[in-house]
Amino acid sequence: MAEQTTFPESTGTPGALPAGPPGGPGPAAEERPDKPDAAVVRDALGVGVAVGLSGFAFGVTSAGSGLSLLQTCVLSLLVFTGASQFALVGALAAGGNPYTAAAGAFFLGIRNAFYGLRLSQLLDLPRAVRPFAAHWVIDESTAVTLPQPTRRAARIGFTVTGLTLYVLWNLTTLVGALGAEALGDTDAWGLDAASPAVFLALLAPMLRSTVERVTAALAVVLALTLLPVLPAGVPVLLSALAAPVVLFLMGRAKGSSAGAGGDQGRGDSGGHGNRESHGNRESHGADEDLGADEDRGADEDRGNAAERKKRGERSI
Repeated sequence: MAEQTTFPESTGTPGALPAGPPGGPGPAAEERPDKPDAAVVRDALGVGVAVGLSGFAFGVTSAGSGLSLLQTCVLSLLVFTGASQFALVGALAAGGNPYTAAAGAFFLGIRNAFYGLRLSQLLDLPRAVRPFAAHWVIDESTAVTLPQPTRRAARIGFTVTGLTLYVLWNLTTLVGALGAEALGDTDAWGLDAASPAVFLALLAPMLRSTVERVTAALAVVLALTLLPVLPAGVPVLLSALAAPVVLFLMGRAKGSSAGAGGDQGRGDSGGHGNRESHGNRESHGADEDLGADEDRGADEDRGNAAERKKRGERSI
């Protein structure tokens, strides 16, 4: 691997990722020690193996939906995003139009584009490699890459997770499609829940601040509420509305507190101005008194001088 480099946006320890998210506290860059390569590889392999094995469920589901072995394997090779693949074959199994099913899967996969915006900055890969790396930008590779303390660790985590998951997902998809009849009903095995469960386990430790936890909880409530009334995949997209809602409420709360602080500040400045005016009046009065005393003293001195002059003239 290349020598550890400094992230452009980091101002702390060289090679350190930026501090915690804007919405809440997080460990400072200089407080995050380097992570051994072996530990990064171990974590990435754990995620890749756990999620990759759930390709069995997709292979079985796809074959049960009427797709051929070739179609099932091509989907895993070229699409490679589990949620979109399950949404597509699920819509087809329910008798939906293929174009409508493909459109739903496409919009569900748009989230990976937003992952890529962040990962491209963290990984800073050569231009020739980016198109190939983009194919591995999914939920799991993003979840493993973002918490890494250095760019080197981020690259290792992304590469190992993406490679392991891609190989295992496609192999288990093939095996699942071939053994669909022997395996039987996938709902009885619960394999379709393996991928979401692993992703939630990765996501939970990253919710450090209260704002992040509230946003996640609101997203879960939205998804569960809309699930019975909307087509598959749509509740997940609409649950993203939780983020702007929480940001809007935070902005209003900050605006209210800022307004209250401004009113108090104006009251303080008014009182300060009154005190200054009172002090100016007192100072002006003191100056007048001092000037009057000086004038009286000068008049007395002139009177005394005149009286001495008269006494001198009479004595002569």
